[in-house]
Amino acid sequence: MGRIVLTEFISLDGVVEAPGGEDFKYLDWSFEFDRGPDGERYKELESIGASAQLLGRVTYEGFAEAWPQVEGELADALNAMPKYVVSSTLRDPTWAPTTVLSGDLPEEVSRLRRDVDGDVLVAGSIRLAQGLLALDLVDEIHLMTFPVVLGHGRRLWTSTPDKSAWRLTEATTYGDGVHVTHYRRAR
Repeated sequence: MGRIVLTEFISLDGVVEAPGGEDFKYLDWSFEFDRGPDGERYKELESIGASAQLLGRVTYEGFAEAWPQVEGELADALNAMPKYVVSSTLRDPTWAPTTVLSGDLPEEVSRLRRDVDGDVLVAGSIRLAQGLLALDLVDEIHLMTFPVVLGHGRRLWTSTPDKSAWRLTEATTYGDGVHVTHYRRAR
């Protein structure tokens, strides 16, 4: 049985927009901080340890443009792992192996949980992440919090239909005060 694991780079004020790219006032804001070798390795192992990736179309297209050109352990893992992209417009994904999910999100995620053994990592993908949280489809949240207040930008936390409880399962600080926390859904 698979678990949906949301992983985000996030500022102290909840901004998740453009931590490593895109057109944003504070382009690449997360790169202003040194995560140190242990922080870098944490992110690598998080991705390498996943069984699959679940991505929104915009994040998928950015990853699909970058990762096939990269070499190394992380790139090899990401390029080989099954990828699922939620999109109503993407018809011909170029980054194999990719499956486009264009149906009902709760049904598609339920199927992924049944079919994938292990963690299904949702990296970035702001709209998808917000939708999964609103539908109560996230099993675990990994936040890499950077010690900065950006003041504006798209935030992870939006209104949800109801209260949900989470349990802190891990907390570690790396490099320049970059803090990683894991929260597991309290069911």
